[in-house]
Order: sequence, then structure tokens, then C-alpha cells
Amino acid sequence: MIELLPRPRILFDQVRDASDIEALAAIHAESFGRGWSVDEFESLLADDMVQCIVLRRESVFGWRRVLGFVMARNVAGEAEILTVAVSQLRRGRGYGRRLMEELLRRYYAERVADIFLEVDEQNPPALALYRRLGFVEVGRRKGYYRDAEGRQSTALVLRLQLH
Repeated sequence: MIELLPRPRILFDQVRDASDIEALAAIHAESFGRGWSVDEFESLLADDMVQCIVLRRESVFGWRRVLGFVMARNVAGEAEILTVAVSQLRRGRGYGRRLMEELLRRYYAERVADIFLEVDEQNPPALALYRRLGFVEVGRRKGYYRDAEGRQSTALVLRLQLH
């Protein structure tokens, strides 16, 4: 009889060490035209107002690989999502949605009233996710984003009212 290994668990965690920060920077770099450096992540994580939720995969061998993360800043009951990224090899599995839902649950419990974010209008998967979660457009920033070829695109400013 063949004994199957249990399916890996997905768990929410926090940044634990320098290798996690390197993983965040690598995932961010493969997700955006201009990725943030390790130093930029360290600076953000040093801010008490910034929260980073890390999505990990835990195997029977104890490995806890970072699959994605969301970073947000909460100031006086109003939050801003700074970035959301999922490893390129793990996209399309609902991990981005799970990260966002976990962040929204935490902010709801903390009585955060509003959450804002900016998203490139040329990013249909992200726009679809945010709209499914209830975010609505409240503004536009023309020419805010620039791709690797120098083309500009508009940032949509989205808002979600939690309370």
C-alpha cells in the first residue's frame, strides 16, 4: 500500500528573518517593472504603522517557502495597501485573494474605516480582484506608472469602506 504525504498547508505569517526579506524583494521584482530593494523593504518593515502578511507553504519537511505577501500602512483608522505580490510560479491559484481577505479581516477587527490602493489600469487581474472585494474607483493619476519601455499608464485610486 502506498502512503501518500499530506497536502502542504498554506499559512499566514510575518517576516521572520533576512532570507524572508530577500524573498519579498525577489517576488516584488518579478511582479513589477521597478521592484523594491532589500533596503527599501527593511525601511518599510521598520515602520510601526506598516503591516506585512506573508503567505507561506508548509510541507511535511517543515519548509516554509514564501509564496506571496501584502504590505499596508494603517494611520488613524485609514489604511493604504502599499503592495501585493505573489510568486510568478504561484499566480492564478487564489493566493492574492487570500492575502487580501486576510488583511481585510484584520483591518475590520481593528476598526479601520477605509482602505485605499493604487493599481495600474493595465493590470486586469488585479483590477478584477479588487473589484470583487468591493473596492471602487475614487480617482485617477495619469502617467503615474511607467513600464520597462518607458510607456506611461494611469493609476486608478480605489477605496473600500469597511465601517
